[in-house]
Amino acid sequence: MTDQLPMFPLNAVLYPGVSVPLHVFEDRYRALVHHLLRTDDPAQRLFGSVAIREGYEVGDHGNQSLYRVGVRLQLSEVAARPDGSFDIVAVGRDRIQLDRLLTTGDYPVGEVTVLTGGESVVPDDVVEQARATFTAYRHVLSSIAGDPLQGALPRDPTYLSWTLAACTPLPMGERQQLLETAETAERLLLVTDLLRAELRAINVITSLPATEVARTRWSPN
Repeated sequence: MTDQLPMFPLNAVLYPGVSVPLHVFEDRYRALVHHLLRTDDPAQRLFGSVAIREGYEVGDHGNQSLYRVGVRLQLSEVAARPDGSFDIVAVGRDRIQLDRLLTTGDYPVGEVTVLTGGESVVPDDVVEQARATFTAYRHVLSSIAGDPLQGALPRDPTYLSWTLAACTPLPMGERQQLLETAETAERLLLVTDLLRAELRAINVITSLPATEVARTRWSPN
């Protein structure tokens, strides 16, 4: 089913379960926040985000090309600043496909399809390999740059896959590939392979992998 959502494209790939702090200062996105705050039910303060393939978040020219698969987010915290800007936090709920972007209004609006599926049974060995590989990666990275994850790993395979995707240092194209992978088992296998590659790279040359995604942090809530 196609729905309409206010849209906030970003220079980052977001995932379900990820909390996203944002400073909102452009007029079009201030208008988006005002629109959300006029919604009485906090559970319905929803907007979408897709990663920018080419272009910028701000400015007259803005984004030139967007990825089609993104996330639907729920506004969870809002703090207004004296200059009219906002500091907000939103939490990713589920995946969406952007079918069309409308830019003639006060803020961008997307015609989107909420993506379902991917919740099939995941073999125990796939889950355990993913957990073990991340635990090894976490141990190595903690001695170099600090723990990439606050708290324990989720037990649920789907949320485990999103946690590992959010914490793994990857270029945008590979992060988008994880988001577009519909099946949980396939996503866990992919992120496990990427973590193993990162471990091999760390063993060859000690470096600080890009574990922090711009403005994002993992939250299991």
